[in-house]
Amino acid sequence: MGALDFLSDYFSVSTPKKKRKPMQTVEIKVKMDCDGCERRVRNSVSNMSGVKEVEVSRKQSKVTVTGYVDRNKVLKKVQGTGKRAEFWPYIQYNLVAYPYVAQAYDKKAPSGYVKNTEQALPNPNDEKLTSLFSDDNPNACLIM
Repeated sequence: MGALDFLSDYFSVSTPKKKRKPMQTVEIKVKMDCDGCERRVRNSVSNMSGVKEVEVSRKQSKVTVTGYVDRNKVLKKVQGTGKRAEFWPYIQYNLVAYPYVAQAYDKKAPSGYVKNTEQALPNPNDEKLTSLFSDDNPNACLIM
């Protein structure tokens, strides 16, 4: 049998396996006014290959797609419905150090969310200054 297995490797017709996309969650902001808009967006995305779950929140104007998909293809598919769509630009309020910075605060954001901007994130140099004058630092009195 060893000779047959050896020869079958040379004469077999096999297609190269495609690399599978990683499992990811894509969040998209889409303005939806009615049940028809919501249904059209849901059906367009759920028919894509690799999609495992689709959540549509009309109140937040948000579509969440989970599966083995490419995020740009999901965005193009949603835009193909005639709706203006963009990637979800917000993050949760409690994950941001400075939520009321002018660039982060947005009146149009859903409750509990602020814009994802660099100014809202903490500055790594601030931590050094606060730990300098901390009660946990035994050398803090030497500086004063």
